[in-house]
Amino acid sequence: MEEDSPEEFLAEFKEKHLGAWGIVQITAGTGLAVYAMWAGVLMPGFRKVPLRLQVPYLPASKKQVRNVMALLSGRHGNLVDLGSGDGRIVLEAHKHGFGPTVGYELNPWLVCLANFHAWRAGHYGKVSYRQEDLWKVDLTECKNVTVFLAPSVLSLLQEKMEAELPDDALVVAGRFPFTEWTPCRIEGDGVDRAWAYTMQAQRLPAGSAVLPVPKELKSPV
Repeated sequence: MEEDSPEEFLAEFKEKHLGAWGIVQITAGTGLAVYAMWAGVLMPGFRKVPLRLQVPYLPASKKQVRNVMALLSGRHGNLVDLGSGDGRIVLEAHKHGFGPTVGYELNPWLVCLANFHAWRAGHYGKVSYRQEDLWKVDLTECKNVTVFLAPSVLSLLQEKMEAELPDDALVVAGRFPFTEWTPCRIEGDGVDRAWAYTMQAQRLPAGSAVLPVPKELKSPV
């Protein structure tokens, strides 16, 4: 039996009256497809995370990545991206000479996607993506940290960073700032804006004189 061509199928579909049951079927099918994408790509890992700490996956734009790297200009050493998503910040940092570069992401599908991007760029095995809870990551040896997280998460992450990061560490936040910290530099505008924070400055007692910005963090004249 010959199969109908797409044109014939579409013509037949237009001639038919769907009725209430047909509309329900189409709606249900569409809903199931959307749910399947959510369950497969976004939900894994979220089941273990309290609702207020869940951060939907939203990849960084090219401008956001450029702004982050501009704030990291002049820095060196290791780099950690907390909630690394598809891994583009980690990959770009590796290309700029940082190492080792590690991304921590709870969603296994995004970890796979990040490794695919690294393989396609020819850097597979040179960067690392780990399916781990960022709250359990030891930050005591981290020199450079990047985060693209929601404000509700940043307010709690701030406490962990203040307790664990060394004084010479630099934290770069994209999209949303640490509201209780004072940035040493800001790059970009609007949703593409990124903020840089030196940990030593955040630990100064209230009313203390602000230390000069390290040479490597000053904007070029």
